[in-house]
Amino acid sequence: MVNRFVYDTAGLPIEEQVAEMINSAPAICSIEEAQEIIYSFFIDIVKQWTPEAVLQEFRHIFIQDNDSLSSNPVRAIYEIVFANKPEEFHYTIKRVCYIVVNNWVAKRNNNYIQKLIEILNDPIIRRRSLSPMIDRLRKWIQIFLESKDYQELELYAQTKVQDRSRLSNRATSILLSSQYNNPTNPIEQREAAKNRALQLKCRFKFDLAMYMTRFESATTTNSLCQNPTEVGDEVLRIIKIIVAKRDTSSYINLADKFMGEVRRKNYQQFKQSLQSYLMCTGENQKLVDSLSVNLSQKLNSLYAVHNDKVLTDQLLLKTCNKLIEYLTTENRRQPSKLLIILMNEGHPLTAVVLLLKIVLICKPARIHLESCIADLIGYYDKFPEESIWMKNFIEIFNIMFAIYADNMLI
Repeated sequence: MVNRFVYDTAGLPIEEQVAEMINSAPAICSIEEAQEIIYSFFIDIVKQWTPEAVLQEFRHIFIQDNDSLSSNPVRAIYEIVFANKPEEFHYTIKRVCYIVVNNWVAKRNNNYIQKLIEILNDPIIRRRSLSPMIDRLRKWIQIFLESKDYQELELYAQTKVQDRSRLSNRATSILLSSQYNNPTNPIEQREAAKNRALQLKCRFKFDLAMYMTRFESATTTNSLCQNPTEVGDEVLRIIKIIVAKRDTSSYINLADKFMGEVRRKNYQQFKQSLQSYLMCTGENQKLVDSLSVNLSQKLNSLYAVHNDKVLTDQLLLKTCNKLIEYLTTENRRQPSKLLIILMNEGHPLTAVVLLLKIVLICKPARIHLESCIADLIGYYDKFPEESIWMKNFIEIFNIMFAIYADNMLI
């Protein structure tokens, strides 16, 4: 049974209950100690209690919807509240959510994640209470509900999957991968995001393979083989032609051949060869020339101090990460100049092929790529009238990376 400290304060006003708890219990020396009490408590109960009981305790500790303050975790929460540390509270409630979510997913109790979201959105958090401390606590929850962290939790819980007009719902696996790749997130959040992203990528790859095998068959009905993408059959047919023209591992072979040729070159020679490798896209010459000029300007001055040095894995990764920024977002807020060129020309497939080629010569760059695309999704979600090109880009990205790159780890 979970160890809980119980205080005989029934009948006292809430403020007096809190004071009595603090005065009568062993001192909590720091905010970090208070947080660890809360984390350990939920780690214990989520393993031993029913999901319903865990939800009830979560509600009691964080929402404070009754007059009984009788547990050590409640006292720990109030240590944070009294210290007036909203940032620490924000991190605490986020981590607790993922502690609970991870364990439920492992036990296949996924349906309770939605109930957790409902508790966080209970109208009671917007009501005034007789306690200034509870008011402060509930105000902090309101702030949490307006944060990116809550949006990420909501994304994992899939509470808005039916809203197909939002760009972010077309890129759930990318956004989840971005959460996993962010080292500032709690380990529980990163683990939850990694597992869910891998699950979604594997499912999409399977559904896509089944559909692309069957959608041209006269004997296959739509009801038996649904298009897993948001693009039409004509776009899929074009992609299938591209794949059919080459061996399914051709991009991988091309990348391996390129890396075999440049391993012993110095950095300046590598950058020159890199431009030729990237520009073999088969697109119209005008677009290739425009991209080549812009990339050449970027690469010629990139890390020039290393031009005479032999290419290393670290320098390769730094270069590929910079290339990804040139082709997505250089300031992590808006689309880059090169991406705008491709947008204006209407070539999302070209952009995806370039990014795919970069990742195939440097697999660790996939982390930075998904982070940059997540930033772009956030930008275009604010401007839905501009997001049509980005929607097509995301769909083609998912298709091409499912075919060529999703055997990689996140």
